[in-house]
Amino acid sequence: MTTSINGRAKILIVDDHPLLRKGVMQLIDLDDELETVGEASNGVEGVELALTLDPDLILLDLNMHGMDGIDTLKAMRDKGVVARIVIYTVSDNDEDIITAIKAGADGYLLKDMEPPKLLERLKEAAVGKMVVSEKMTEALASALRAKPKIESISLDSLTSRELQILKLIVDGQSNKLIARELDITEGTVKVHIKHLFKKLKMKSRIEAAVWGVHQGV
Repeated sequence: MTTSINGRAKILIVDDHPLLRKGVMQLIDLDDELETVGEASNGVEGVELALTLDPDLILLDLNMHGMDGIDTLKAMRDKGVVARIVIYTVSDNDEDIITAIKAGADGYLLKDMEPPKLLERLKEAAVGKMVVSEKMTEALASALRAKPKIESISLDSLTSRELQILKLIVDGQSNKLIARELDITEGTVKVHIKHLFKKLKMKSRIEAAVWGVHQGV
């Protein structure tokens, strides 16, 4: 996963509301640290663009017609998309955020956010932080407190490189910073993360980080 030539984090927007989609794209492109590289009006197109554009961050609507946000999220993770995926929705239902995080989301933002706050959260997500709207933090905390049900996997099953990368994921490091720390390319980092997720049977950095903390990483 690479950033654009101008150093901005690349963002893909997947939302079936054209006016909202265009408005968010215009807002993002006004920021010096972010840029949109694609837009999709449905889940199928979103998965295709995630694979071809290789964005740093995907802003994904939850309640889309046809293939909804959760199914789109699962399809992206199943196909090896390691971009950060942030759900962007009107739903403040606790179960929705828990379902999204378990499906591989890296954040959950509500559409009633003020524009400056949205940009702030997107920039945090782009560098590896978990982002969530304030009113959803308690539901997220409950989801993360639950111990991961992966008892058969141990740290001993990881290669030394996978363990190094897991530690950096726990620290919230982006692919770019992991590559710099280990003196390897971002592409190589991406491959290692795919192997790590497959071995741990996980779908997101959040899951891997929570499991790593429980393992004492």
